Amino acid sequence: MQIAVLLYDRFTALDAVGPFDTLGRLDGAETVFVSERSGPVRTDNGSLALVADKALGEVTRPDIVVVPGGPHPEVEMANPAVLDWLRAVDATTTWTTSVCTGSLLLAAAGLLDGRRAAGHWLFLDRLPRFGAEPTGERVVFDGKYVTAAGVSAGIDMGLTLLGRIAGDEYAQTVQLMTEYDPQPPYDAGSPAKAPAELVARLRAVSPL
Repeated sequence: MQIAVLLYDRFTALDAVGPFDTLGRLDGAETVFVSERSGPVRTDNGSLALVADKALGEVTRPDIVVVPGGPHPEVEMANPAVLDWLRAVDATTTWTTSVCTGSLLLAAAGLLDGRRAAGHWLFLDRLPRFGAEPTGERVVFDGKYVTAAGVSAGIDMGLTLLGRIAGDEYAQTVQLMTEYDPQPPYDAGSPAKAPAELVARLRAVSPL
């Protein structure tokens, strides 16, 4: 099984690394980071880079595709190389997945038309423009498409999909090995729970 994690300029690190560190523990799986060009690709803050092992044209039939998000998804949503690659590999994937605003890339490629999808809460209202039905859920399965809410939800997505592929006990083992036992110091991880003034402030400065 080959798992292809798409990288592009200014992606969000945890969007890619969360699924990598959960799905990537599947026995016998090969995880490959892929981008338009092989080499280092900078994250959204510019201070970290992950290395793309292969260019898009070198990865043609992955079993699982993971599309991370970033703060400016509109750039890759207008990138024919990325959208064409997503359409091409989706024809043979077993699972096509995304984290955060990565669902907007899938939607822009025409892959989520008529499907329910998750994404970062600040960007959910963009999904209907591409025929997708936005939800406030953390992980959404619709056929072979698995979309996750913002950033940290990629860990949940990876574990949930791992359970579908390898069974609950295997996924629980990975959860235990990674000691994924969230106990956040604040209960402000969603717009429904966070203080209203904080939600309003973030909406005001979002790149929408």
